[in-house]
Formats: sequence, C-alpha cells, structure tokens
Amino acid sequence: MNTQNIFDEMRAGDGQVRLLYQPFSEWLKGVDHAQLMQKSREAEMLFRRVGITFNVYGEEAGAERLIPFDVIPRILAANEWRQLSAGVIQRVAALNAFLNDLYHDQEIIKAGIVPASILENEMYRPEMQGVDVPGGIYAHIAGIDIVRTAENQFYVLEDNLRTPSGVSYMLENRKMMMRLFPELFRRYAVAPVEHYPQVLLNNLRAVAQPGVHDPVVVLLTPGAYNSAYFEHAFLAQQMGIELVEGQDLFCRDNAVFMRTTEGPKRVDVIYRRIDDDFLDPLAFREDSMLGVPGLVSVYRNGGVTLANAIGAGVADDKSTYTYVPEMVRFYLGEEPILSNVPTYKLENPDDLKYVLEHLAELVVKEVQGSGGYGMLVGPTASKQQIEDFRARILAEPDNYIAQPTLALSTCPTLVEQGVAPRHVDLRPFVLSGKTVTLVPGGLCRVAMREGSLVVNSSQGGGTKDTWVLNGDKPC
Repeated sequence: MNTQNIFDEMRAGDGQVRLLYQPFSEWLKGVDHAQLMQKSREAEMLFRRVGITFNVYGEEAGAERLIPFDVIPRILAANEWRQLSAGVIQRVAALNAFLNDLYHDQEIIKAGIVPASILENEMYRPEMQGVDVPGGIYAHIAGIDIVRTAENQFYVLEDNLRTPSGVSYMLENRKMMMRLFPELFRRYAVAPVEHYPQVLLNNLRAVAQPGVHDPVVVLLTPGAYNSAYFEHAFLAQQMGIELVEGQDLFCRDNAVFMRTTEGPKRVDVIYRRIDDDFLDPLAFREDSMLGVPGLVSVYRNGGVTLANAIGAGVADDKSTYTYVPEMVRFYLGEEPILSNVPTYKLENPDDLKYVLEHLAELVVKEVQGSGGYGMLVGPTASKQQIEDFRARILAEPDNYIAQPTLALSTCPTLVEQGVAPRHVDLRPFVLSGKTVTLVPGGLCRVAMREGSLVVNSSQGGGTKDTWVLNGDKPC
C-alpha cells in the first residue's frame, strides 16, 4: 500500500484544510491536547457507567471491554451522503429481490448469472424454499460496510444481512458528542440520528403478517453473555418493546406467545438477534437452548414475522458479494451506484494461482467470517503467518476470497501524541418495510493503531460519531 497516496478527509494533498472541516479546524486550534484527552477519559467513564461494553469470545469468561471512542467526528457533506444513501438503498433492494428469487423461482440461476452451487452454501436454508414472507422482504435491517479510497471513491466492502450490529454505538456516540462538545453543534448543522429507534419500530410493525392491525413486536436475544447484549437491551428499551429470550416464548396453534404475568400474549413480529442455527431446536441445532421449539413451523405457515428472515445470510456471504453488481442490473435494470472492491474467488483456478503468488500484497478473508477473524492482511503479516494461511487456502480454497489492499481514507483521530490520521470505514443501516429508510449517519469504525487497516472492535478498533451535514456547505 502506498501511504503517500491516501485520501485524507480533513486535509488536501497540499496540507490545506478542506472546506468541510474548516469550522472544526478553527475550533480545534482553541482546544489543547490535554483538554481533548480529558474529554476522552470523561467519555470512557460515562460509557462504562452506562454499561456500553461488549464481550469478546474466547477470552476469559465474563470479560468485557469498552470499544475505544474517538472524540473527533467524521464529517460528510450532504451531497456525499446522497450518493452513499442512494447506493446502499439500491444495493439492499437488489439483495432483497435476490433472496425472494432464490427461495422461489431462481431466475437468476437459470439466467446463468449466479451459479447453482450457491444452493450448497451453508447459509442457504432449504426450509425457506417456497415460503412467502410479507412484502417479499428478507433483510429488514441491513448494515452495508463502506470504504473510501485514495481516489475519493466509495466502495462496498461487505453486506451484513443476518443480524447486523453496531447501531447502538451510532446513537450513543452522538449523545456523547452533544454532551461533551455542545459548542460544536452550533458551528455545524448536523442531521439528527436519535429518531432511529422509532423508525426501526415503525419498520418492524409495518412487516407484520397481513390482517394484523396492532402488531406486538419483541426483540429476541441469546442472553446476557452475547457480545452485543448491550445493544439488544438498549434497542428494546428505546423502542419500548419487550426484550425476550427463547424461554420467554412458546408456540401454540400456529402462533407465538410471550409469557407475561397476566398470561400468554401473542407476538406478531420478532426482531431476532439469534443466528439461524439456534432459532429452533426442532428445525436446526437440536442442542440449542436459545431458540423457541416450533418457531420455524409457525414462521413458514405465516403465524409470525421474523426480522431478518431465516436464510438471509446466504446474501451476505463474501462469495455471494461478488455477484451483487449483476443482481442490481438483473433485478432493477440499473447500473450500480456503488462498486464492489475487486475480488478474487479462490474456487477459480486462475484466481487461486494469482492469489497464492501474491499473498503478501492481498487481503484474504473467509467467505463466512466476521469480526476481523479468519483474515490475512498480507502487507502486515509475517512470513510465517503467510505460509500458515497458504496451507489453509490450499486445504479449502472455496472457503476464501481475496481483495487488493486498498489505501483507505483517513480521518483526524485523537491519539496520545496528538491528532493524527487513522483509517476508517462506515456502516449505514438500511431499514426495509413498506418504505426504505436510512437515518443520516452510521457506525463509523476507526483503526486506532497507526497504519492498521483493521477497524473491527474485536481487533482493537474504535468508533467515532459520523456527522452528515444538512445542506452542502458547513454553517
């Protein structure tokens, strides 16, 4: 990666502050580093008090971490956001159309655009074949990971359609910034994000089965030991709905009921934060203690809506990702607004040969990996790590894709030495119901270590508030 060829979102190549950041830069000149570090410590104390932590699997049982929070915001102009929002809405529309097609007529396979081998994907659920879901919507909540490159172009890095997480940090980061730096919000007209829980609730209520006039919505969590449990509890509280575990629900007469102190109460929509495998021990993993016996049968027969739908994960597999631009053309008859990162599919012998010869230059990912695990970043890996990964690829090439190491854009970030550029990405959240809604912002993740491209919280990454401006120029 050429570190001299990186798009810095605050400063142009000649070192001058870009127009978008000028009010912030002027403000920053009047705040010394010690003050910013004190604000950072204050934010950490407040986040810890509220309990905004996450568990890292594989670490000591019960160990919790705070995700580092950077007090310097990322700023996007209104015209930049218009491009991004149009692009991710288009993409999610195509992915929903693909899922509906895949579980019904499979026209895209018949057309030879997507190979029939996709039906062998672990995330494909034959139990959903022929099942009609309300509105044909499978991904009610989608998180699309966006990166910006040296050429000032936005690219889609990943699609998250199973149980996308991180929106609670978007909300809490904004609340924290308004508390710590109210004077900054007088310099910028920042689009609000705090209405997201109500928009989400409206979206969930809108996808209830036909004929349900006052739908009851619950959030189904695996429980307090899940890494995203704070978010589950937070969103349920913000939406004013019940947070339930599998043991709180039961199925009867083609319906799902919630146990309450006043007796059983029917549930119409379940916002589930449990993976498919654990949803129903009668349909998937028999040893699951997290799900609801009989849930899949009720769902297939139209007795309840699940958000996101069972089987949506086949569309966020990294091998499926490569076909999304063609899905946009096939289903929507449009050219993709946002491009994919160029991707090598290692099931292809020519791609495999090239990747094995250039491992030190590429990023290699497991097709069903997440959280930054199962990944090789060639330019920063040791020779031994590269050789170990080579062996893994050769043993199971279909399990991997590879991409060039992009020169991701950087944003000003507070570090011990001062304010320095660090690489970032952005996950906007697309809500699909009777309408498609996008709150202006998202989860901005930042690689806190100098030179690092890995922004995942499980790998030491942090978060920052994302400001989308109302109007094309800062106030």
